Amino acid sequence: SQYRFRGLAQSDNKPAVQAALTLSHSSGFYISTWGSSASAGTAPINIGGTEIDVYGGYTKALGGVTVDVGIYGYLYPGATAGNLYEFYGSLAKSYGPVTAKAGINFAPAQKVFNYNWSSTARNNTYLYGELGSAIPGTPLTVHSHLGYTTGGFEFGKKYIDYNVGVTYKWKNLALDAALVGTDISRKDTTAAFGAANSVAFHRMSKTTGVVSLTASF
Repeated sequence: SQYRFRGLAQSDNKPAVQAALTLSHSSGFYISTWGSSASAGTAPINIGGTEIDVYGGYTKALGGVTVDVGIYGYLYPGATAGNLYEFYGSLAKSYGPVTAKAGINFAPAQKVFNYNWSSTARNNTYLYGELGSAIPGTPLTVHSHLGYTTGGFEFGKKYIDYNVGVTYKWKNLALDAALVGTDISRKDTTAAFGAANSVAFHRMSKTTGVVSLTASF
């Protein structure tokens, strides 16, 4: 129903179409590409209409903990601000049906930070934690995510994003419904972007429901 990234609307609160392809090796190395339609024109968050991500890394289970590290590239063919890259790493562990995960993404200094209007930082750090669990005896899985952004990708301030939802799986289809949002208030967007722009920018960050349908092959 829309594309949200770290709690912020990337498709101007409108529906988006997305696709991904992953190639993985038994050694643990993998490479993936992901694409989405996105916001453009007069949208408060304008990323040029298209996003294409390319990333690769290495994952391995060590003593019951799954380690995942790599580099992530975000390509915006129609955006003025240009592309960016991040290094990422995470640790995940299962406890019965529950899986816990913690991770960090770090974007070092690069050209994209020249265009940020709400932070003078030349890099960005994103910290997050997740909990998820299959519900035994049902096709349902519950999931939750809590993240924190500090640096050049602040949205008027350092902010927290969150989502919580449930996924229904049937064969190769997954229907997901989630509540997604941030702790960015109307007062925050007024202070950062001015009273005239406050409503439009707050729409990009306020809590909303997001529904998606995914087919995996």
